[in-house]
Amino acid sequence: MTDLLTDRLKEEMKAAMKGGNKARLGVIRLMLAAVKQIEVDERITLDNERTIAVLDKMLKQRRESIRQFTDGNRMDLAEIEEAEILVIQDFMPQALSEADCDAMVSEAVAESGAESVKDMGKVMALLKAKMQGRADMSIVSQKIKAALAG
Repeated sequence: MTDLLTDRLKEEMKAAMKGGNKARLGVIRLMLAAVKQIEVDERITLDNERTIAVLDKMLKQRRESIRQFTDGNRMDLAEIEEAEILVIQDFMPQALSEADCDAMVSEAVAESGAESVKDMGKVMALLKAKMQGRADMSIVSQKIKAALAG
């Protein structure tokens, strides 16, 4: 069986405890709590793919919080969220480069036969599983719109 991401999270939590890194420890505990919540609610053990989806959702929430804090001129709170993003990203798969992202969007548009923005759902369906946790899906969405509009 492959190494579970949740096992890695637990090991990193122990290391953060021993190292006295309270900020990192807090974020790791939040990640484990989010995973545990779903496991308890659905009575399942999450695989890596589903765990990455949970962490990706946490990243998305933090990006949105940063936007709101920045708009509200609360840079102190935005910086906390940014620090949390860095910890969460440590557990995510290797991020896609801009070029890789563009290439995957072009490939998915061609593969799905999408011709207009109305077909955006087809393209997103092809890309979501491949890109989950490796790219900001809101940016991918913008790239798809641009590709279909052009």
